[in-house]
Amino acid sequence: MGPLTRRAVIPPGTTVFGPYTPAVQAGPFLFVSGQLPALPSGELLRGPIEDQTRLCLENIARIVAAAGGTLRDLVKVTIYLADMNDFGAVNAVYATFFDRDPPARACVEVRRLPKDARIEIEAVAYLASAG
Repeated sequence: MGPLTRRAVIPPGTTVFGPYTPAVQAGPFLFVSGQLPALPSGELLRGPIEDQTRLCLENIARIVAAAGGTLRDLVKVTIYLADMNDFGAVNAVYATFFDRDPPARACVEVRRLPKDARIEIEAVAYLASAG
């Protein structure tokens, strides 16, 4: 078995709020850091949780695409919510991105998120063509 290849994936326009990489590809796996509902300007989108959820997933899709994949390549997603009362609205939007065979998922309520965001989503993709 050869050495594990590892590379940072940093698409243009991706906002980071600390000392981390938007995604790291290790072999065929892509580990996408938690994505807040960040606009290209770096500002957080405020407003309905549906819009924030959509933006988080669009940001993840852009990062995965930069590594050569699509949302269909996601195998695990974790959603962090500041308020579990948003769960139903988040699920409604999430379902529009994954119409069949959605990835494994966890959703947890947390006390607080960076930048006082209401939602953060992280993901793991399996990029078969990289394996």
